[in-house]
Amino acid sequence: MIKDLIMKNRSYRGYDESYTFKREQLMNYVDGARLCASSINIQPLKYYIAWEKSDVDKIQPRIKWAKQLPQMSLPHPGMCPTAFIVICQDKNISANLSRFMKDIGITAQSMLLMAAEEGLGGCMIGNFRAADIREALELPENLEPMLVVALGKPAETIIITEVGEDGNTAYYRDENDIHYVPKRKLEDLLIN
Repeated sequence: MIKDLIMKNRSYRGYDESYTFKREQLMNYVDGARLCASSINIQPLKYYIAWEKSDVDKIQPRIKWAKQLPQMSLPHPGMCPTAFIVICQDKNISANLSRFMKDIGITAQSMLLMAAEEGLGGCMIGNFRAADIREALELPENLEPMLVVALGKPAETIIITEVGEDGNTAYYRDENDIHYVPKRKLEDLLIN
């Protein structure tokens, strides 16, 4: 069952904008995240949840999507996520911004798996300027935006393929806007 959720949990870049989140739904994702493992149990992460259009509209123009597809503007107009969770590190708890990167990945993946279980999806976005996000959301200086998790009801098709003989792992889209994600073969990953 968890492997099925992992397969459903793709990095979506197109959403049904008619789907709306409730605050309680996003709070539930954060509640799941807070129960995850944390390096030496320091727990320096804080979460800004955005589900109201005014907050979502502050975040969307400050993040960059699909760096491997520079010729495309994603999400397409009318297909933006309808919620975000901004994972921040509270520098008053720990100023070491590199130490808790594992924690950030674990919590983001956990929240996305919870969304996938509900038939929803999202995308982890690290391509943004922290100062821009902090200013737009009026966050205090001690909160450093580390990762933005976009959320919504997926409205695109993503297909996993095998990496070809050339070893190219770049994702791509075809003429029908189908998104392909090459993955290495299992036998190519095992060391022994």
